[in-house]
Amino acid sequence: MGKIRVLIADDSAFMRKVISKMVASDPDMEVVATARDGGDALDKIKALLPDVVTLDVQMPKVDGLTALKLIMSEVPTPVVMLSSLTQENAEITMEALRLGAVDFVPKPSGTISLDIEKVRDQLLAKIRIARRAKLFPDRMRRSLRAQAGGPGRVAARGLIVTPGPVGSAPENLVVIGSSTGGPGALQEVIPRLPGDLDAGVLVVQHMPPGFTKSLAMRLDEISPLSIKEGEDGEPISRGKVIVAPGGMHMVVEPDRTIALNGGPPLHGVRPAIDITLESAVPVFGRRIVGVILTGMGMDGARGMAMLKKSGGKTIVQDEETSVVYGMPRAVVEMGNADRIVPLDNVADAIIEAVSEIH
Repeated sequence: MGKIRVLIADDSAFMRKVISKMVASDPDMEVVATARDGGDALDKIKALLPDVVTLDVQMPKVDGLTALKLIMSEVPTPVVMLSSLTQENAEITMEALRLGAVDFVPKPSGTISLDIEKVRDQLLAKIRIARRAKLFPDRMRRSLRAQAGGPGRVAARGLIVTPGPVGSAPENLVVIGSSTGGPGALQEVIPRLPGDLDAGVLVVQHMPPGFTKSLAMRLDEISPLSIKEGEDGEPISRGKVIVAPGGMHMVVEPDRTIALNGGPPLHGVRPAIDITLESAVPVFGRRIVGVILTGMGMDGARGMAMLKKSGGKTIVQDEETSVVYGMPRAVVEMGNADRIVPLDNVADAIIEAVSEIH
């Protein structure tokens, strides 16, 4: 396949040099160009057609978000965002993932010359994934059209008549797991779920600390359901979505609250979908709908197997609409997917599955 050709866009000459050195240290990658801002990056992308672009969130003249929109509309190319850990940048990063960026790498804090090396392996791994990822510029254009029409909320198709008030203890549970491409996918799925869904909802998105709060806030703004980042001891409630905090495993307790812990990563990730699913099955049994969206690896496959064996319902995103068809594929290949559906139909599949629980 040849070397992965990478273009690096960052307003800092020092950072361009450091990131270039990191990329060039991999024998399977080469830096084809660097750019000082988004406009410079767009010109060079058009001329050089790199395989992957690393794009700084904060840049002068044409910033990272504006540059991403232009790249995705004019010359769609896999993009990995680089974002420093501030609330503003976390929110911009969530928007970038919604608009088509494949993934992001958090810039280290402290002394950059020392700490940047800590993210080298993560950056190189995400560049490799980005090269193989599918792009969906049509989703970006749809998102921009919706944004132009005002914030609004997506209308859910097919509301459920529910037996209890929103906020009450649920008999049913929906667990949604996602990784690469997940933030964008979640922003397609969650807003389409009705506010009176007869289930509590847990979301496990592979993400480092500091970014899941912004993801939850973004989802809450555009969804009928109440959505927040999880807290230790928080009860699972009907009409509420709890997002596992980045860097923390989320466990379902026997009293139907969640517990958070910083235990060892599973499958190299924390939070891990399998940990949440495997803790939920003994508590909710067959009254669980498990959903695996786009992502690399096989996290969630073991938990979905356990769920399927208990009589629960399983849904996976199809290959055609997945940015990375890794986690859904693992469930399908193990024979544990009840429904394989395109992203646009995942919310409807969840609604139907919940309504079928007796």
